[in-house]
Amino acid sequence: MLDRAFDELLHGKGAHADPVACLEDVPAGMAGKTIDGFPHSIWQLLSHMNYWMDYEIKRIADEAPPYPERASLSWPTEAAPASEKDWSNAKVTFSALLQKLSNLAQSPPDALAREVNPMHPGHTKMASSLQSVLWQTLVHNSYHTGQIAVIRRGLGTWPPRSGGDTW
Repeated sequence: MLDRAFDELLHGKGAHADPVACLEDVPAGMAGKTIDGFPHSIWQLLSHMNYWMDYEIKRIADEAPPYPERASLSWPTEAAPASEKDWSNAKVTFSALLQKLSNLAQSPPDALAREVNPMHPGHTKMASSLQSVLWQTLVHNSYHTGQIAVIRRGLGTWPPRSGGDTW
């Protein structure tokens, strides 16, 4: 089992913002807005995180997902979701993927030490045990969750309804 810190950070304890709380009270219309000086919307960030969590979970399961030819392929081109339903579905998917990561983190030590097959030459240059892939995914999400918090602050909608650091 991974250190308790993994699950705490995955769900926004300690120094990390709660990724689900950062999205819970964001309507679809706001999810498509951008702020000056930043290229992505909350919708694009959430879609990008969902893309990579899904990718890594499939890679961990040895499903051999294709690695995108360009980084831009892991980002939606549209700034806003097509509908409130699409936005709601993306948030549900996000929560479900976080739960899958949390479940994987509960694996026994021998499973956490298992090497995850590389799908791209870049994977061979990094630590690729299950534990390493889980931590890398957590940090990727944390980075983008912070960006969502900054966008919300720029839009005047921070903190979320359930709270968050305001300093």
